Amino acid sequence: MLNEGITMADLPVHTIVFEILTRVPAKDVGRSKSVCKQWYALLSTQYFVRIHCSRSLVSSNQRVLLIDDLTCSVHPIIFQSNDYGPSSIVTFPFHHHNNDVSILSHLNGLLCVCLNHTYELLLWNPTTTAFKHLSTPDSHGFYINNLDAIGLYVDADDDYKVLHINRRSGVLGVYVYSREVDSWRNIPFITRQEYLSPHFNWSAGTFCGGTLYFTVCEECWVGGTNVVICFDVNSEQFKEISFPPVPSTGMVQGVLVNVKNELHMFASTGMFEMTIDLWTLQGDYWIKVLSCPPIPPISLSLWCDITHYVTNGNWFVMTKLGKLFTIEMDMKPF
Repeated sequence: MLNEGITMADLPVHTIVFEILTRVPAKDVGRSKSVCKQWYALLSTQYFVRIHCSRSLVSSNQRVLLIDDLTCSVHPIIFQSNDYGPSSIVTFPFHHHNNDVSILSHLNGLLCVCLNHTYELLLWNPTTTAFKHLSTPDSHGFYINNLDAIGLYVDADDDYKVLHINRRSGVLGVYVYSREVDSWRNIPFITRQEYLSPHFNWSAGTFCGGTLYFTVCEECWVGGTNVVICFDVNSEQFKEISFPPVPSTGMVQGVLVNVKNELHMFASTGMFEMTIDLWTLQGDYWIKVLSCPPIPPISLSLWCDITHYVTNGNWFVMTKLGKLFTIEMDMKPF
């Protein structure tokens, strides 16, 4: 909004261009990059991406992308009824088999996916249909489910990168792919070596505030070790922080989400009745935001994956079963 007494004619041309293009659809932004070098530089900055995404974060723009066997579909969300509108089909631009594509990580509309029959990693933009194979002849860019972990992030130089934590027969490799230079390189992993064991499950990385966060949970039902591993994307250093102080008398699972550049965790605990608490990270410490009453026994698959949306101050959480829940942030339970 312009200040009183200031008109569009008083603003620099690049400011006017910025204000207009942060309000147009992503496809039009992509086409606008070819206008001139100045526009390409402006539209490629992380600041532009952040402002464009924030201005797109309204109810009418929210979509969920679902992959099922051979098809990929995009559904608008009807928040008033916690339901989905009519879908549109997205055609995969790369060769694939039945039930072959798994989404491993996402950031600003860019997806890192795996082709399950070949284990290859790809970067894919469903909006523009552009994609890039990340696998190489020297065995970089191949993903093994339940052994590897992936995180997609952008560094201080606006370079989109993929962190690949690779566990093979007790041997660890940590690799970073750079989209700008189109190559992989190895980096050191400095934390406790037991986390490299197959007995620990690593989540996908969640990018927030210049850091990639992974939950690392021991594969046991009661009393296992649960930590969060942090990767500073600029210094490329790892460190460990504790889980929220939740009871360890039952199954424990944490799902990380980035909401408005603040890290949150849905921590579910229990055995026959599950309790969900919502925590936010402040520094290296967790602060409880919201507690929910115990939930009767349900399928464990409900806790395997959580996708969230934010609109009008509320959270809309979609579980792996496709069901939507509402969290009203005035502390009412959902």
